[in-house]
Amino acid sequence: MAMKIYFLTSEIIPFAETGTLAHFSKHVPIRIQEHGCDIRLTAPKYGFISERKYILREVIRLREIECEFDNEIIMASAKSAFIPKTRVQVYFMEHPVWFQPLNPLLYKSRNGRPFSDNDDRYGFFGKTALNMLTHLFWSPDIILCNNWQSAFVPILYKSLYMNDKFYKDIKTVLLIHSLEDYAKVSKATYEKLGVTIPDHLNQEGDTVNSLVVASEFADLIITIDDSNSAMSKELAQHSDFKKSYSNIKNKLETVNISEDSVSGYHDVADKIYELLQDTFV
Repeated sequence: MAMKIYFLTSEIIPFAETGTLAHFSKHVPIRIQEHGCDIRLTAPKYGFISERKYILREVIRLREIECEFDNEIIMASAKSAFIPKTRVQVYFMEHPVWFQPLNPLLYKSRNGRPFSDNDDRYGFFGKTALNMLTHLFWSPDIILCNNWQSAFVPILYKSLYMNDKFYKDIKTVLLIHSLEDYAKVSKATYEKLGVTIPDHLNQEGDTVNSLVVASEFADLIITIDDSNSAMSKELAQHSDFKKSYSNIKNKLETVNISEDSVSGYHDVADKIYELLQDTFV
């Protein structure tokens, strides 16, 4: 059966790149499409992305996308493009405050300090990406949430969307590439998004690991191992996952990247496709 897959990511080459996540976000969807899937991507439209160079087109129905955030309705929009030389469609989410001013470092300033609003920006991105679906008149079978930047989506979906007829029966899949500190976000961001963190995940202090929260609510978790890190083992031993690991281990799978190359990413895409087929079809 041909699956409809919504792939959420913060960077894709050649549009934006800070590391291997951008390469993964290009080559894996291309390969998944070759399996006959209807796969569509959503990513932020950062200020440095050239609309003329990459032929970003306005879509009338995506001009006004509402998102309730911190008890306020914030409007976003999106433009459509394709990964160059492919028919893999990307919807670029626009917002003048959250995304437009950013430099190519994406998550940190030039002095190396992380942006203080990373959690709010990507929380807004996740919720608006869900709201965008009704504007597209397209309901996917699966949402692939690529790393911490999309990690708000599983709890948002289960808390606010799953009982809506349009969104019914969508499965969320969390892809974990790293356990870096960026995944630790303000608890206040969840409140602004209108969701509540379960008590047993409510870690001490003002922050919580967004990957831990997402893992509890996702239908499937896939760790991405490579030659430099065994993410699956790191997760099992990570202190933030200590209270929840027993709850998630039965839905935890691992995929290995043999090499940072097109063929390596295609192998990963094949394995992810097989996991999605075996789990949900």
